[in-house]
Amino acid sequence: MIELRRRADGSLVRVGHRGAAALAPENTLRSIRAAVEAGVDIVEFDVLDLPRGPLVLAHSNHLAEVTDGVASGSVRSHTLDELRSLVPDLSTLDEALAFFADEAPHVGVHIDLKLRTRLDELARAVVRHGLTERTVVSAFHTARLRAVAHHAPAIRIGFTYPEDRFGVSRRPRLWPVIAVGLSTLRASIPARLPRLLQRAGASAVMLEHRLVTERAVATAHGLGVAVLAWTVDDPTDLARVAAAGVDGVITNDPRIFMATLQT
Repeated sequence: MIELRRRADGSLVRVGHRGAAALAPENTLRSIRAAVEAGVDIVEFDVLDLPRGPLVLAHSNHLAEVTDGVASGSVRSHTLDELRSLVPDLSTLDEALAFFADEAPHVGVHIDLKLRTRLDELARAVVRHGLTERTVVSAFHTARLRAVAHHAPAIRIGFTYPEDRFGVSRRPRLWPVIAVGLSTLRASIPARLPRLLQRAGASAVMLEHRLVTERAVATAHGLGVAVLAWTVDDPTDLARVAAAGVDGVITNDPRIFMATLQT
């Protein structure tokens, strides 16, 4: 069973974000391998559906994001072959799951949903590769999480909060504005968590790191729910959320653990 709580020795669960996005192109097998080689416990990646193809690893439907600005338009409007002509490293979900089954037998899988349909297909793929007990699936939308749980009850469920709907975490110019909103939201999190987690059927909550407080962590732990902070790339933020009691940290650069924490 995938471990989402801190170990008995107090060490954090270390999660690579989109593989290890600071070390290799995100959401690719290269990035996943880089995360594993850096010693993470779990690798997170995003899954998107292609109406004319398989489930693939991609963070959004914006082709400019997936191609690093080479092309514009919609990811979903292309076939897999068309996308790979632009992004040769584009990975399918099956390819990623096969890697964990065959090459990384001791590493957990964290799937962040960027699809609304074909959730039964995603669940079946995890089951088919024998990864149900090593997988946690996260999202902001509770109906999608419940659908995955229905098709594969052994998969752990994580509730992501808040939803980074417009990718503001990747737009530094918006951070000052977002910080004000998060500051207001942070105070209400402990009171809101019980209802949100119950609706999602979650055994973990993935909190934006600026929302992490000791009260929020204690509330989640009181419900038997693990807390993972995202996306933490600054050593100061890592030390702060660790001191607040989070169980794990999601980072683009797993080297931050070696540089900051000796646990």
